[in-house]
Amino acid sequence: MTDQRTDQILRYLPLATGVLGGTLLLINRLLTPMLTPSQARADVVGVILAAVLILTTLIWQRVQPRPPQAVILEGEEGFELAADLSPELQTELAWLSYTLLMNTPTKSMVLWRGDRPLLRRGILGPKPMTRTGAIVQRALQTQRPIYLVDLALYPGRIEFDYLPPNTQGVICQPVDAQTVMILGSNAPRSYTQQDERWVAALGAKLAQVLAQQYNKA
Repeated sequence: MTDQRTDQILRYLPLATGVLGGTLLLINRLLTPMLTPSQARADVVGVILAAVLILTTLIWQRVQPRPPQAVILEGEEGFELAADLSPELQTELAWLSYTLLMNTPTKSMVLWRGDRPLLRRGILGPKPMTRTGAIVQRALQTQRPIYLVDLALYPGRIEFDYLPPNTQGVICQPVDAQTVMILGSNAPRSYTQQDERWVAALGAKLAQVLAQQYNKA
């Protein structure tokens, strides 16, 4: 919160300085009965500087958009694993989910394989995941991640009713032909390219673990 307030102050500092400087120049001009040539030149320079400061703020607002505002996700924090998983797989999934929650903007996640969820962790949604929707199916079919940067803008968001109701962004990261990670964040446009690469790398590692576990079985 302090960082956001400091950022706002810095954004509007040139504007405030320019307005204050222009106002003082106007007052000085009104209170000066006779202007010398040097004073007139100084006023012109002052007006130009004030205008530059004001324009700097206006341009900055266009070039540097405000960072996305985070929300508090609705729901309770929890950790659920499918009961029939091997101890080795449970350990791997616990590590992977912890890593995602601690090192990326992920606040809620579901791991789906085949016809059931293997894991739910973070802020849990109001209901368990019972089937895959069209967006998740497309990620599985194409084997490419789908990033919904601002979930509120997508009509298909209704399929993610197993995530917290006010989830802001979602990544559907395929792991293999049957498995997909659904990751929810508490701010729109919160995943950077580095975060996406990190999610993909963890997905690739999980694919190897699942292949070993289920081939062994």
